[in-house]
Amino acid sequence: MAADRSTATRLRALGSVLVQGPTARVYRARGPRRSRLTGRAALLALVVCSLVVALAYPMRQWVTQRSDIADQRRQSERAREQVQRLEDEKARLEDPAYVEQQAREHLHYLRPGETGYSVVDGSGTARRPRDQGAADRPWYSNLWDGVDAADTPR
Repeated sequence: MAADRSTATRLRALGSVLVQGPTARVYRARGPRRSRLTGRAALLALVVCSLVVALAYPMRQWVTQRSDIADQRRQSERAREQVQRLEDEKARLEDPAYVEQQAREHLHYLRPGETGYSVVDGSGTARRPRDQGAADRPWYSNLWDGVDAADTPR
């Protein structure tokens, strides 16, 4: 049977040469085309796909955790800086001269015997309050005006 196949193959090749002429190329007749995907290649593709699927979730978790760790480190550094600022502020507040300076500056405190002055520089523009109608005023002002009007005798 093997001899029949080879003879049949030779006859097909010879027939194609005769049909195409003497100057045409000789093409060997091939048997039925085999698929490029062999059993080994299919098994390898299956293993690779399985590994990708098996490692996708842990890799995503790892990346997420690394990001969370970086965020936590940044927050920790900010908290350390804030603690340092608060410790510095605490040390300043323990100094009586600093406390006195802050009281004089922000609360306008004076020592006994000192005279305090408030200087108005005149740079602000004075606005006279204009009379608003009942629709322009808040509801509680209208209510209070109504109570006042009810108390006054006519």
